[in-house]
Amino acid sequence: MSGLNPETLAQAKQLLSLYPHRRSALIPLCHLAQSQDGWLTRQAMCDIAELVGITPAEVLGTVSFYEMFHTEPIGRYLISVCTNISCMLGGAYDLLDHIKKRLKVSPDGTTSDGLFTLQEAECLAGCDKGPCVTVNHRYVDANTSDTFDALVEQLKAGSLEDTIPVHGVLIRVKRERGREAVKDDGVEVAT
Repeated sequence: MSGLNPETLAQAKQLLSLYPHRRSALIPLCHLAQSQDGWLTRQAMCDIAELVGITPAEVLGTVSFYEMFHTEPIGRYLISVCTNISCMLGGAYDLLDHIKKRLKVSPDGTTSDGLFTLQEAECLAGCDKGPCVTVNHRYVDANTSDTFDALVEQLKAGSLEDTIPVHGVLIRVKRERGREAVKDDGVEVAT
């Protein structure tokens, strides 16, 4: 199982320099590591723990709290379908059934080609457009069988890569600056 590769490790060290306290970089480092492999490997979490100065269990505790982090491999495209009450009333279960048949996969499963992982989501905060569907945590207009099928073809063709980055990439903006730590009566504070 791979940890942070040399390029990602260099980016991680640069990222650490932006924070007055190393621990403050934990979540951005997890985003960075996940963008490397599409999920957070055990070794990557150990590498992050060492960089930040905490235990791997603390990294896992943070990662497992946030739904956008993955500790198991997922497909190139994570498709999430909301089945909460508003979306359910809008036909979420019919859409989910269609998606399962189209992709030949159950929720929390990945297609045999590794392209799609299907996830039944609790709430995606798109109640007014239900059923709400996201791909790699980006909202998409695919709330009918026909619009979903068109979406699958676009994803397979790679025509949406400008708007939907590959799995694991949550942040596409690289931070160049951070907040300087200064001493205020002997206590470091961020300015």
